[in-house]
Amino acid sequence: MKHDLARELYKTWRNNSKRSKNSATEEVRERVEDPQRLDKVLGDLITNRDWKQGIAEGTLFTEWEKVVGAEVAQHALPITLIDGRLTIQTTSTAWATQLTLIAPNLLKKISSSAPGALVEELSIIGPHAPSWKKGLRTIKNQRGPRDTYG
Repeated sequence: MKHDLARELYKTWRNNSKRSKNSATEEVRERVEDPQRLDKVLGDLITNRDWKQGIAEGTLFTEWEKVVGAEVAQHALPITLIDGRLTIQTTSTAWATQLTLIAPNLLKKISSSAPGALVEELSIIGPHAPSWKKGLRTIKNQRGPRDTYG
């Protein structure tokens, strides 16, 4: 089983930052060269570089099954999140139709479970269909080879 070092560091930081908010103890360094806690360094880096939205969006992709449920996650996968539009690819056109019907509820669920991720709209697409624009019997800028309906 492969281990994703970045994902493990992120989860460690997230778990430690939740614990550090609950505890009132604060470390005091005597010198600049003294080591710092990793969760504090990562927290400062995220705050200074304004990465909170990016981390929230990354959490949406990594925690997809928890957000939408096991059954939906088995048949739908988030592909991109650009300008507030989340593109979800499904395993069949039937699942694409079903998710399109429940899109408003799904959008509310995503917004509530992934705060900070700006998801304003869902774009649900079906699986990749074969292209008939390739092969021996195609003519450039014309209809496909299986178009016999005039």
